[in-house]
Amino acid sequence: MLDAQSLDSVFHNARTHNGWQDRPVGDDQLRAIHEIMKWGPTSANSQPCRIVFVRTPEGKEKLRPALSSGNTAKTMSAPVTAIVAYDSRFYEHLPKTFPHDQTATSWFSGPGKEEVAHTTAFRNGTLQGAYLIIAARSLGLDCGAMSGFNNALVDQAFFPDGRFKTNFLCNIGHGDPSKLFNRSPRLDFDDVCTLA
Repeated sequence: MLDAQSLDSVFHNARTHNGWQDRPVGDDQLRAIHEIMKWGPTSANSQPCRIVFVRTPEGKEKLRPALSSGNTAKTMSAPVTAIVAYDSRFYEHLPKTFPHDQTATSWFSGPGKEEVAHTTAFRNGTLQGAYLIIAARSLGLDCGAMSGFNNALVDQAFFPDGRFKTNFLCNIGHGDPSKLFNRSPRLDFDDVCTLA
């Protein structure tokens, strides 16, 4: 069981950051994030998440036209912005990632399978995006996930062949506590849960 300090770092005291300290995030830290997040479960071990860690000025300028006005400044100043996307043809990797059933590719590929493939890719890619946030926080980094951007423009700029589809963006770095909003309330157990 995780101790209280660990839970505080990942959930209780962790915040969605809007401003960033001028401290770099190294490639070794980005690799460490992936090394943790890759162990999170996905259906049929599908692992559809694909990530572009945008960390250069050139990459940020490529991303800028897709950002909403409210997300531009914080994204341009973040040390790293992760484009969390999913592979629409993730099933091509199933012979490697789901080796005990070599028929698994047929569950998602072929006529009439487009909707189940899309749903599986989006759902599990989203799960992996959440694992990314947990992994980054576990390593002492802060995150600012967001959906205020134009998906089509990001896809055009970063995934022009159409195979990968953008889900959400997540700024990563060392947050500036002075730029935090007051914490918003969370719903209680009885608001969201039913015991059946």
